[in-house]
Amino acid sequence: MKRSRSDTTVTLGLVQTSCSASPAENLRKTLAQVERCAKAGAQIISTQELYHNTAAIIDADGSMLGIYRKMHIPDDPLFYEKFYFTPGDLGFKAWQTRYAKIGVLICWDQWYPEAARLTAMQGAEILFYPTAIGWHPGEKAEYGVNQHGAWETIQRSHAVANGCYVAVTNRIGLETPIGGDGLEFWGQSFVAGTSGQILAKASVDKEENLLVPIDLAKVDVTRTHWPFLRDRRIDAYGDLTKRLSD
Repeated sequence: MKRSRSDTTVTLGLVQTSCSASPAENLRKTLAQVERCAKAGAQIISTQELYHNTAAIIDADGSMLGIYRKMHIPDDPLFYEKFYFTPGDLGFKAWQTRYAKIGVLICWDQWYPEAARLTAMQGAEILFYPTAIGWHPGEKAEYGVNQHGAWETIQRSHAVANGCYVAVTNRIGLETPIGGDGLEFWGQSFVAGTSGQILAKASVDKEENLLVPIDLAKVDVTRTHWPFLRDRRIDAYGDLTKRLSD
């Protein structure tokens, strides 16, 4: 069943939780929160990053539309993902669900405008970013505000540049490895509108489901009034396929 273009309001649900060392416990908690989201009226629900670094896209009737594999793999202190994740090999995709055409990108992908643009070019009205990112406790006082500001700003800019909604689901809680201060996940899951404005934001440290109604008609309006996709100079972008420009 396709969404009627006359009914353009869709309610998004973002599941923000903490995690334990038990995958089974994490899965039970996540499924329970997904059920609560659905009962509260959410029509498209996003969990945060990681049980395996692949996102499964499941339609409202339970059918599997496809998967997205994280394309950009970081190597940062306590994010040594190049040692245990293979970069995605399926490219960037968008899927027509019952309620909207969506694209899914994962965590480190959120820093790359190329990923957002290539997904939006396939018609995505909403870009979802399942995420698990936070502060190193010893650096939070000096760098925390700027780090979080950069993270939020780059994703809001994807909404502006592509005239679409951006929905980000981030983890909360402290994960402490043996012999270190660990990571303090900063939560603050949010939905940005088609002009990059924050429509709703979750807390820094509370488990919660963020329910956000959006109007998909604003995607067409924004892309008409700010026709960035139309006015691209594709004849001049060849160097984007190079590691460094000559």
